[in-house]
Formats: sequence, structure tokens, C-alpha cells
Amino acid sequence: MHRPSLPEDLDHPEHLWARAATLAVVAAAMDDWDEFSWSDQGLQCWNDGGSYWWRLKLYEDGRALLCGQDSDGSHTHSGARPIDFLAGGPAWLPWNQLREDAEGNLFGFVYWWQDGAWARAPYPEKMPDDGLETAMSWVAPGDDAVRGIAEGLVARTETEVDATAAVRAFLAAAGARRVGAQDITTLLDAVCGQDCWYEVRPDAALAFAAQLGLTAGSRGGVAVAP
Repeated sequence: MHRPSLPEDLDHPEHLWARAATLAVVAAAMDDWDEFSWSDQGLQCWNDGGSYWWRLKLYEDGRALLCGQDSDGSHTHSGARPIDFLAGGPAWLPWNQLREDAEGNLFGFVYWWQDGAWARAPYPEKMPDDGLETAMSWVAPGDDAVRGIAEGLVARTETEVDATAAVRAFLAAAGARRVGAQDITTLLDAVCGQDCWYEVRPDAALAFAAQLGLTAGSRGGVAVAP
């Protein structure tokens, strides 16, 4: 991934959604994890240590919005002049919310997807990094991103297994919106292990998966476009 990131560094929004939702489902099963929430603004994550935050929103017509910040990797200012991360943004963006976020200096990156491609505002020539890779390394195309998710999950639960196959299978189920209880159990068994010192709650994970629209017959995940 380039630094600062380029729009072509990001995978398709549907792939990002499946990955983000997978992280959220695991977090719902355990305490002491990143905090995820789902609303009409999209799926949002706040790192439990305050290192980063991000929000991903998909629209019914295929458009998408990704924004966030990494406290160490995002260089949001060039000298004394703040970067306008919303410059050139299309009319359909949720401008009231984004302006509020910008006023709070919350942005390190803002990307939007329309007409089959990601785009962002232009960056100053000397901007070293927008922090996208440090906050969300799993947004890049390819299997390395999937493996990175698996490695990150097992590291958080201190297991020493290769959970990549289980994560890959869950991503496929999430992408197809057909996650079931067994998919949840298989994923949690792989990333948590049998001796996990966290309390693991598969029912909570399945309930959040339904909220996100990952289960058959559920509604969620894709926000209604304005």
C-alpha cells in the first residue's frame, strides 16, 4: 500500500464490508476488544486503546464511504493549514456528519466509492501518510489482507494457530449474507482457541451478525441512500 494511500490501494467495498463485519462479529463475542457500533451512519470502530477509529458505510445503489484516522499514522495537517479531506466530495455524501467530524479534527482519511472506483481529496505534496494502512491494513486487495485479519485476531486472543482458512470461509459466508450459527462457532473456535481466557459469547456474535445483515433473512449492512 502506498503512503499516503491511493484510491487504487483499496479493495472493492463489498470485500471491505465482509472483512469489517467479520472483525465486528468477533468483537461482539468478547470483552476487552475494539468497540464496534452499527447505525444509519454505517459500521463504526473505535480502538480500545484510542489508536484509531474508522467508519464504513455502504449504500443500496453500490456507493460507499470510508473514513477514519490513526493517531500515529495520520498526518492530518500540513504546516499550520488543515487538510480539506472533503474537497471534491460528491453531493450524496452525508455532509452534515462529515463536516461535524472534520470540525472535530477526526479525519486522517476519507474515501468514497462511486462509478466503480474509489476517490479522495487531493493531498498536499509533502504529506507523508494518511494513516489508512496503519488503521486498516486489511483494506488492500489480495489474500495477504485476509491473512492479516486472521493473524490479528489470534494475536488478540494469544493463540498460536493458523486461522486463515476459517476466516476465509467466514468472509465468504458474510459476503453471501448467509452466516449461520455454525459459521460463528467455527470462526470463534479458530480465532479464540479452546483455552481462551476471554468469555466467548457466540449468541452475541450471531445477534450482531444479524444486525449487520450477514444472516439469511436479516436486514442491515447496507444503508439506504439519501
